Amino acid sequence: MKMTLAWLKEHLETAEPLAVIAERLTMIGHELESAENRAAGLEPFTVASVVSAERHPNADRLKVCVVDTGRGQVQVVCGAPNAHTGMKGVFAPAGTVIPRTGALLKDTVIRGVASRGMLCSAYELGLGEDHEGIIELPQDSPVGAPYASVVGRGDTVLDIKVTPNRADCLGVRGIARDLAAAGLGHLKPLDTTPVAGHFRSPIGIDIEDRTACPLFLGRHIRGVHNGPSPAWLQNKLEAIGLRPISALVDITIS
Repeated sequence: MKMTLAWLKEHLETAEPLAVIAERLTMIGHELESAENRAAGLEPFTVASVVSAERHPNADRLKVCVVDTGRGQVQVVCGAPNAHTGMKGVFAPAGTVIPRTGALLKDTVIRGVASRGMLCSAYELGLGEDHEGIIELPQDSPVGAPYASVVGRGDTVLDIKVTPNRADCLGVRGIARDLAAAGLGHLKPLDTTPVAGHFRSPIGIDIEDRTACPLFLGRHIRGVHNGPSPAWLQNKLEAIGLRPISALVDITIS
């Protein structure tokens, strides 16, 4: 089971370093198979603002973009259809190794126009299969900041081996509860804010033998609209190697 360290600390209040957490996991029977810093390969990639995006003079499907990197402005030739003036994207300077291909990015000339870097897609960063367009970040993303930290990818990913008899630990909350019970910090209380709206559920439950099932809980939800998950949820899933699908699917994983 995978989670990020920050995700674990949303449920577990502790100031202990990763080494101590890993040791305690092992002591209580949860083998830590790996602790991976996924930000290492993304270190050169930063947030940039597209100052202008004009049609390439010698190619209909290319654009010449002037990009503010936070350290100055550079010119980039970009073939992404969604590149436009005013957007925030992910910039890779010359000398960067592209994670997907392992290629070394160099200053080049494309159809007679100099290009000194790249605006990147999720595919090129090895974070997804979408290579039709470049990554478009929220407008409040700080120019020049590391991309990994802005989208929550600067955190360590923990891969924990959970034994078949510990189904209660097949979730972040369960692992946090186990660590708290083992004396490593305190379990944070859940948000118990009432859900908006109420109605009588058309689904009835009849329990004949309450000694066999002393407690049964359920919730009937209606009036929901499916669509893409919010960015914070997509970032969480992508950080542990899962592909976001839709809000109603993704929320069952988180």
